[in-house]
Amino acid sequence: MGIREMVGTAGFSCVAGGVTAPAGFKAAGLNCGLKKSKKDLALLVSEVPCAAAGLFTTNRVKAAPVLVTQEKLAFGRAQAVVVNSGNANACTGPRGLEDARAMAGITAGALGIPEELVLVASTGVIGVPLPVEKLAAGIPRAAALLDRAGHRDAAEAILTTDTCVKEAAVTFTLGGRRVTIGGMAKGSGMIHPDMATMLAFLTTDAAIAPGVLRLALHTAADASFHMISVDGDTSTNDMVLIMANGLAGNERVATLEAAAPFIAALKEVCMALARAIARDGEGATRLIEVRVRGAPTMADARLAARAVAASNLVKAAVFGRDANWGRIICAAGYSGARFDPDRCDIYLGSLPVARAGNGLPFDEDEARRILEQDPVVITLDLKSGTAEATAWGCDLTYDYVRINASYRS
Repeated sequence: MGIREMVGTAGFSCVAGGVTAPAGFKAAGLNCGLKKSKKDLALLVSEVPCAAAGLFTTNRVKAAPVLVTQEKLAFGRAQAVVVNSGNANACTGPRGLEDARAMAGITAGALGIPEELVLVASTGVIGVPLPVEKLAAGIPRAAALLDRAGHRDAAEAILTTDTCVKEAAVTFTLGGRRVTIGGMAKGSGMIHPDMATMLAFLTTDAAIAPGVLRLALHTAADASFHMISVDGDTSTNDMVLIMANGLAGNERVATLEAAAPFIAALKEVCMALARAIARDGEGATRLIEVRVRGAPTMADARLAARAVAASNLVKAAVFGRDANWGRIICAAGYSGARFDPDRCDIYLGSLPVARAGNGLPFDEDEARRILEQDPVVITLDLKSGTAEATAWGCDLTYDYVRINASYRS
């Protein structure tokens, strides 16, 4: 799943390069021994210090790198991110915090920058101490490999059960200057709204105030990373980080009003990455896109869309190509969204299957063909207002159980 579907809208242009597409960013990825052979260590660095912001897991159990990075971002500045996969460094006690800080310290030494400007992220198995000695050997090697061409290696190094890398980048005009936003993400299982099991790293060469950057990230995440679900689980390590180094040379964006073009572009990059995460759900064969319209408020629209996308019964029906629309209205009904069930229309693709809360006669073969498509588009018109929202999920397959039955092995 790429970003090409957004090209041509609102003046955005697709560019290659992921997190190193913006000026001044370099990346690297390699194997340092946390995994048998696949890449497991990523490094992302800006030439100059950046304004920075982040969003983190809502799970009460937070991994050491989450706690350390939250602490560092209190100042709204960063210059580098070091990420390991294969080990979550979660539920590892005081040693885990020491190890996360050691990762930052080793990285700072290898790059010759202040330790407080190094953010840390981890993903992998919970409850296993982090082998810092392997990172201590790998981080200087990664620093020596830093390059604008290293974005794909870095995107590979953050993966766990993912089947593909997830990258996106767009360029657009801001304040008369050409500005770029890039990103990479990982996520395949334990995915649910309000920070799913995912890591996402965003970069931009825009000049923007830290407070505005933080609000822009919240807005973009609400329409993207908070609207995906694979299995209803939320992890201990989830985070989304963004760094803005200002090298595009635009006048510093200091208000939300001035940031509108930036927020629109950031939202598109985040939605592309979010869709890619949902499409790559563990064992999934098809992306599910749930469009809710006619809701009283945006909050109602999002509640209904997220509930339908997260419903295991809806997901299983899509996998089985079963046009069981009752599961759709049922999920909307328990979502907490306000609407009148007797006014709802439901569509599978362009095929109406329910009107005014009642079933319609429809061609089962046509419905089956629609449910074989990728993505499967479900539209729920609540007929109760003008708000609309979109959520993404994936089908629930036998392979999801197989993958998670042997995750540690």
